[in-house]
Amino acid sequence: MESARADEVGSSSPSGSGVSSSQLTEDAAFRIDDRCPKQVSPMRGGGSRNTSPLSRAGSRNTSPSRQKVIKTKPRGLDEETAATFSKIVHPDVQMEDNIWAMLPEDLLNEILARVPPFMIFRLRSVCRRWNSILQDSSFLKFHSQVPSHGPCLLTFWKNSQTPQCSVFSLPLKTWYRIPFNFLPPWAFWLIGSSGGLVCFSGLDGLAFKTLVCNPLTQTWRTLPSMHYNQQRQLIMVVDRTDRSFKVIATSDIYGDKSLPTEVYDSKLDIWSLHQIMPAVNLCSSKMAFCDSTLYLETLSPLGLMLFRLDRGLWEHIPAKFPRSLLDGYLVAGTQKRLFLVGRIGLYSTLQSMRIWELDHGKNTWVEISRMPPKYFRALFRLSAERFECFGQDNLICFTSWNQGKGLIYDVDKKVWSWIAGCALQSYNSQICFYEPRFDASIN
Repeated sequence: MESARADEVGSSSPSGSGVSSSQLTEDAAFRIDDRCPKQVSPMRGGGSRNTSPLSRAGSRNTSPSRQKVIKTKPRGLDEETAATFSKIVHPDVQMEDNIWAMLPEDLLNEILARVPPFMIFRLRSVCRRWNSILQDSSFLKFHSQVPSHGPCLLTFWKNSQTPQCSVFSLPLKTWYRIPFNFLPPWAFWLIGSSGGLVCFSGLDGLAFKTLVCNPLTQTWRTLPSMHYNQQRQLIMVVDRTDRSFKVIATSDIYGDKSLPTEVYDSKLDIWSLHQIMPAVNLCSSKMAFCDSTLYLETLSPLGLMLFRLDRGLWEHIPAKFPRSLLDGYLVAGTQKRLFLVGRIGLYSTLQSMRIWELDHGKNTWVEISRMPPKYFRALFRLSAERFECFGQDNLICFTSWNQGKGLIYDVDKKVWSWIAGCALQSYNSQICFYEPRFDASIN
């Protein structure tokens, strides 16, 4: 049985230029985080029932050829574990070193490109050839062609001004520790992640700065200063077709609505000025980017503000919110799907968490799911408890600040599941979905 663990990967020098070979050999080994409780199999060692025909008095002993064989799943195991429970276990076969040495370069790169990305750091300490694999264009080419590892959750916080980061792999159901000491000290706010890149912002003295990094390659770079260099609401989006990204800066977080919208284009390496957002009262600073459009909730006028990235213009649609909505979050899904997540009900005993989807044709919200009461009571013990909600690829994650728990809802499969292993690392943890990609470029 697997145990929930937090593993460490190697870090680089703060310059952001890459990964040093000496540090990699020392730091690349994965270490288990003692704060993460191990998952223990519910199977019991004793108390098994004796089902032998000879052990029961008065029972008829039939021929083995005529006995009915009933296959049962071992209790306490999930489907994936049960599927492999009856497989024949072969002893480990040691492969000769010269066999690996004789593998063609392209074949070796194709094999390593299919290894889970967090395991690559363990393999890099094998030899010099494997240590330099992240700078190998052939490996990055193979890696970009294989299917994605799958969604992960990235948590970031600062402990005594030391940045800490853990990544939870949903496919592997395992926590990994990634050192973030390669970032400059002013990087404090986690903006979000897209296409393998992670965006941060912070104040370097009085200057507001933004950077983009790739946690796997441990590389980063600071973006040029905006035309109006004030603390802004930011969101990053990645275009995988032309391997570029954009950062959108909307209004000032302190309410200055006179600032024009700015968009950074990585291909041009400049910020461009666009229309000023119309004077509206926003519900929150949370934004969602779906189908080349940025969405924000508005109270007055009631509905949604849209920023069309291709045209650089703002517009408003009167999409009324459900009645008795206490707090709502916009979550972007796949294939132009936009979700609204929020609590309904004025009294704690009558509250419930619901999910709606926007009908773009009618500009109305259609309810698609409700959080089961048992999950709601475990996640929100207080009626006014603060929570965070975000999504990616039709997955919606709920986190409770006070309870230190996380819950994921799969919109397509209609399945609710707790985040296994560690609780959220700190009350001030910042969390987002993250897709690990070695080939995600910061340039």
